[in-house]
Amino acid sequence: MPFQIRPRTRLVKRFGCSLLALAVFGLAASAALAQPYGRGWGQDHGGGYNYRRGEHMGRNDWNNAPVVDYREHHLRRPHRGYEWRRSNGRYVMVAIATGVIASVLLGGH
Repeated sequence: MPFQIRPRTRLVKRFGCSLLALAVFGLAASAALAQPYGRGWGQDHGGGYNYRRGEHMGRNDWNNAPVVDYREHHLRRPHRGYEWRRSNGRYVMVAIATGVIASVLLGGH
């Protein structure tokens, strides 16, 4: 009968589980970093793009869209941390920190 080496099963199981957890964590972290815009500002599309709720406005699009006085234009008061901007004839309520769009209204609403 040939000589066989029996691994210590507890040690192998613990090491294997730890290695598996590390690999899963590493894959999840790299996938999060690989996303193009993550939770921050989105891609710039230019003034002719019609943004939709839930999208991320691009930083340059944000800078080129004028701030709108919600009282003057009879819009609802923006949420804390948001402000109204005018983009492509629409009123867009955008998060100041991340560019996430909370609401879009046509210019004439």
